[in-house]
Amino acid sequence: MGDFGRTYVHDALGGGAVADILLWRNAYGGAVVLVVSTVFWFLFERGGYNIVAFVANNLLLLVVILFFWAKSATLLNRPLPPIPELDISEESVLIAADEMQVWINHAFSVAHEIAISGNLKTLIAVVSSLWLISYVGSFFNFLTLIYIGILLSLSIPFLYDMFQAQVDEKLIIVHKITSSIIRKADMIIQMIPLTHHKQKTQFLAVAA
Repeated sequence: MGDFGRTYVHDALGGGAVADILLWRNAYGGAVVLVVSTVFWFLFERGGYNIVAFVANNLLLLVVILFFWAKSATLLNRPLPPIPELDISEESVLIAADEMQVWINHAFSVAHEIAISGNLKTLIAVVSSLWLISYVGSFFNFLTLIYIGILLSLSIPFLYDMFQAQVDEKLIIVHKITSSIIRKADMIIQMIPLTHHKQKTQFLAVAA
């Protein structure tokens, strides 16, 4: 695969540090994400730890350590704990709000296409996605699903980047078959109201 394909995949993922990790261009970052997620999954899923208790106990330990560190630093004329100023900037809040607005508006747009416009393609895509999530979710709990999602995020983009040409050929074939099926189903659905309208018109004509 040429450099064009690699650049396209990297740009499609945002072209930043996250894209470098997902494509394993930053091997150290990808390895850290993989190891940390594996350790957390093993502790909470296989080790039997409760995530709420784990977080609470660690925060409790951290607060106690910082408290006694600050007290001892005052008595011994030592520097205070190096805690940074925890302040969320207004710009960060606005960026997060803009991102949420985009996702919420997209969800409303999808709901409008299904409920008002009667878009069959959108309906099939949403129903298929929800059914797939429900089917897969019945085999795993939420934490395992997150871990599987991380593993897929670290593998699928990388494999697609390596074999983009071959994958695109298969996807084009699948897209043509799916589009043909959806087009036929859409034609059948569009014919139903017309048939009902014709039957109603004939019934009124006979009754008259």
